[in-house]
Amino acid sequence: MKLFSEKVRIVLSALMLILLAFWLAGAIELYTLLSITVFLVMGLLSLSLAFIWGYGGILCFGQAAFFGLGAYTYAICAINWGDSTWAVVMAILLPTLFSLLLGYVIFYGGVSDVYLGAITLAVSLVLFNWLNSTSGSEYHIGEALLGGFNGIPSVPTLNMPFQPDAILSPEAIFMVTAGALALCYALLKFVLLSRFGKTVVAIRENEQRAGLLGYNVPAHKLVTFAIGAAIAGLAGCLYVNWGAFVSPGVFSISQSAQIIIWVIVGGRGTLIGPVISCVLLQWMVTRLGAQQTVDVNLVLGVILAVFVLLIPGGILPTLQRFWRRKRPKMLTATRASVSEVKP
Repeated sequence: MKLFSEKVRIVLSALMLILLAFWLAGAIELYTLLSITVFLVMGLLSLSLAFIWGYGGILCFGQAAFFGLGAYTYAICAINWGDSTWAVVMAILLPTLFSLLLGYVIFYGGVSDVYLGAITLAVSLVLFNWLNSTSGSEYHIGEALLGGFNGIPSVPTLNMPFQPDAILSPEAIFMVTAGALALCYALLKFVLLSRFGKTVVAIRENEQRAGLLGYNVPAHKLVTFAIGAAIAGLAGCLYVNWGAFVSPGVFSISQSAQIIIWVIVGGRGTLIGPVISCVLLQWMVTRLGAQQTVDVNLVLGVILAVFVLLIPGGILPTLQRFWRRKRPKMLTATRASVSEVKP
């Protein structure tokens, strides 16, 4: 019964987010809507790392690699095919396959967590530097010029499935982004309620004990890694649709660092916490970017240092612990006041 009620709560939460998106699409101006769209895209990216690091215990410093692969795959496929339907599928599939190949080498090769972070970061930097050096006309895939550090402009945006002429409006793309975030959040919650999800958390807590109990630790970590890569690839696809443009900056070390900051500030071990912190920090960066007095990177560095040193659990877990401590006292006070009122 408890499991059923939890599943109902997850579905209702996802539906509420989708309904909120429909309301916002018609209630706010276009510039604000576009800003919220990119916030939600990055929230989806933070959700991918929140799952593999917060629940799988896999600290991936190169989550931007899957994000960038999804972005570039969509751009190249959409330009060559003229239809976004299969381009979206490929933007999810290619990062997933790449993560399975990379993850197989890492997890079945017995690579430790420290080296895992270094390898994934190195992969992002290799892709960043390689794509920066593809500015010549000879660097193309079909009709899509890679463009080097200038990136790929004028990327065809989302259209109705198998209807290339039915291009989605910015309002529709916003609703698609919000729906993707709600759907991925709900799916991850269902995964965590399953036997597989519980095993993944057990491996995070004590990998050696889980292995001794007979669980295939590398296989579980590999699947977890691939799920996070698929969500990051979807986020990259939606990011390209937001601006109809992609550049090697999606692979940059600053992009990788931001994702880590979002998860640390929001709180490991939660899914919604990193999404909330991502949206808030992106909003703050946007506001600070409009002035020349305070350096944005300095502010982000200070925030990271404060949370690592003073609030290591993150915003949401800290608030949850505070509420659990205060709730019994509040209930006791309420019962005492009610008993005093009774004749």
